Amino acid sequence: MAWYRVRALVIKEFLALLRDKASRMVLIGPPLLQLIVFGYAATFNLVHIPIVIYNQDPGGASRELIARFQGSRTFRLVGFLTTDRRLADIVSDKDALAVIRIGPRFSRDLAQHQSAHVAVFVDGRDSNTALLALNDINAVTQSFNTSWAADHGWPPPKAVMVMRAWFNPNLHSRWFIVPGIVGLLTLVVAMLVTGLSVAREREAGTFDQLLVTPLKPFEILLGKAVPGFLIGGLGATLIIMVAVFWFDVPLMGSLVALYLGLFLFLLAAIGVGLAISSASTTQQQGLLGVFLFLVPAIILSGFATPISNMPRLVQYLTYVNPLRYFLVILRGVFLEGDNVGVLWNQYIPLALIGLFCMTIATWLFRHRLD
Repeated sequence: MAWYRVRALVIKEFLALLRDKASRMVLIGPPLLQLIVFGYAATFNLVHIPIVIYNQDPGGASRELIARFQGSRTFRLVGFLTTDRRLADIVSDKDALAVIRIGPRFSRDLAQHQSAHVAVFVDGRDSNTALLALNDINAVTQSFNTSWAADHGWPPPKAVMVMRAWFNPNLHSRWFIVPGIVGLLTLVVAMLVTGLSVAREREAGTFDQLLVTPLKPFEILLGKAVPGFLIGGLGATLIIMVAVFWFDVPLMGSLVALYLGLFLFLLAAIGVGLAISSASTTQQQGLLGVFLFLVPAIILSGFATPISNMPRLVQYLTYVNPLRYFLVILRGVFLEGDNVGVLWNQYIPLALIGLFCMTIATWLFRHRLD
């Protein structure tokens, strides 16, 4: 493969993008505008709350409190703990949104008219969801207080909820929203750059001229892909800098882990964009194909609605969505301090999706030449 030919095509692609005023505005203006708007305005809700209970008290008061959580439609009890060994892992691995720990003196303290603490360990990565969960847990606790006092004819006891939010101690909603916007806008930019590239050549009448050059089909696609990598990478870097320095979102993890995930994500997104563009004969068709992919990709990514709350069949569809895996990487690196070793199970699906999409794009390009 002659790299100088690919380099010449890459330069041509950049010139075509930068010469068109509309293309420049699409690449620069909307991503920054959406970042500011979403960063300030977006909020999310939760349908139901998965919890785990760690009960250290054998008394009747703790059993009554647990029964209230089991009988509530707001919560879904997914298990019990007998030791605190897996407490951190349950929240970290998202097996439950919160772990409720009832101390060994809970019933005794209530019987003695003393404050009895209920510890709640909540996943603070989605601060809005965590706040809603804490409000609902507190409502159940207060209802228990009133009922216990009425049943025993005593002044209301004080079952006090003690909260600790992991990964987002102050429950700032931007800490959850803004890293997700990095993935969303990177996908939009990368697909707009590549989804119109081949179709633009056909519509402008320069596609046949490109075919008579010494460039091979694979070299043409590579030349179309490189600008997407460069523009997508630079755009993502800009958005990450805005997230860290403007919105004060902490970047706790490894930059190597973040940019490895970004590279694999761009590989998948560009593969989809080139496949759409290769199958299109006009830019209008290419643009329609890009948005037909973008809308379900964003909805099924976990950006706005937790994947665990989706119907089972829809959850299976998310496994072929590259944005799903990249959001896990982003939030893991930003909030949890993840490194490459922790995220390998997200890198492998992204790499497989990227290689498959690039293969399909190459096949479609060659097929349209026949």
